Amino acid sequence: MSQQHVLRFPEGFLWGTASAAYQCEGGNTNNQWYRWEQEGHILSGDTCGQAASWWEYAEHDFLLAEQMENNALRFSLEWSRIEPVEGQWDDAVLERYRAMLLDLRRLHLVPVVTLHHFTDPLWFTERGGFAHEENVRFFIRFVHHVVATLKDICSFWITLNEPNVYAFQGYLLGVFPPGEKDVVRTFQVLRNLMQAHVEAFYAIRSMQPQAQIGYCLHYRLFDPANPLSPLDRSAASVHERMFTWSALQAGETGRFTFPANQVLAPIPHAAGARDYHGVNYYTREMVRFDPRRPAEAFARRFVRPGSVRNDDGLSDSFGEIYPWGLYRVLKAIYQRTRGNKPLYITENGFNDHQDDRRPAALLAHLAILHRAIQDGIPVRGYFHWTLVDNFEWNDGWYARFGLIELDPVTQRRTPRRSASMFGEICQANAITESIVERYAPELVQSIFGTTDTHGRQLPV
Repeated sequence: MSQQHVLRFPEGFLWGTASAAYQCEGGNTNNQWYRWEQEGHILSGDTCGQAASWWEYAEHDFLLAEQMENNALRFSLEWSRIEPVEGQWDDAVLERYRAMLLDLRRLHLVPVVTLHHFTDPLWFTERGGFAHEENVRFFIRFVHHVVATLKDICSFWITLNEPNVYAFQGYLLGVFPPGEKDVVRTFQVLRNLMQAHVEAFYAIRSMQPQAQIGYCLHYRLFDPANPLSPLDRSAASVHERMFTWSALQAGETGRFTFPANQVLAPIPHAAGARDYHGVNYYTREMVRFDPRRPAEAFARRFVRPGSVRNDDGLSDSFGEIYPWGLYRVLKAIYQRTRGNKPLYITENGFNDHQDDRRPAALLAHLAILHRAIQDGIPVRGYFHWTLVDNFEWNDGWYARFGLIELDPVTQRRTPRRSASMFGEICQANAITESIVERYAPELVQSIFGTTDTHGRQLPV
């Protein structure tokens, strides 16, 4: 097979990595996740501690991203640092974030800033957090203060990271703080988060008319264990509609899907309140109807037997490595939103400590992403989760998603093989046959050699 085969991405495509403040900065002791950690909920027994030391040394890793030929980087601001006490702002903290943003610009990395990535200040938590609609105003006040301060050096904002995960993990499954299990409260929280996004969108737009403003959802597919079984299909549909699509519909129309729309008030002015769709995609789950599980909507969820999968977590499986799911998610979003906004892959990654599946998995997902772009879906960027290993929430240091290995004790960085590969792709703005042959030769035929009747490569 000749060396001429190339999957080229559009001019100006953003290539980067994604991260979150609590997982990288270290020393964040004033939010509900630190309290959760101190209460003994981290399953590995680890503490976040200095994390990846970004509060002091983020620029060292920014340089690694630049050396990897990235042209963008996504990170979050820690609300509990900026507003440690209700109504009191720490200007020194905002100056530290300014220094980070200036360094990214110096390295020609577009800063993509997340304003809320799972963590709340303790004073906000003690008021009931996002479970109470009246508390949304505190988040909007925070957004206004931050954007007014930093708008001269940042214009790409993600208001909220994965409001569906925040709500379902914290208020339905009880595995994130505050550890509740209340279905009604879950959807109240989700509704208030979506309202918070809408209000934040208009607040930012009023201050920065040319900004790019959106939010990102976690998109997970739920497929019936037996596609011929009406019960399995129904159980899978319920899970996917409630977790994956209800928040998107609320963001698009202001109304949730049935039955949540029967108890939740509409969100005013939601239609049009985004400039792009942020897409976090990792995996799918198989679903089998199970009448013994009423608390789980009469369904048992599991990883497809025999599938290539991520390393398991301590509380749950990180799931099947399923590249074609990315295409399915992108196409569904495009159809459900009538293609009215561009899309960014704001997270996609793999828990793979040995880095023996990540190179092939990353190549396969990017090949599928290229297929989606060729089919007219306007994807404008890809952010890999994550740059360096970080503190993975309840799994602590047990899970390893970094392109660069991190020893949390010594803080030593060791680039993985997948980091070199990702750098080559970013530099070329393309997947070349040479790259595939060197990093995952088993995929050469599936990426370049087999096409459908329209000349497009088939799913990897």
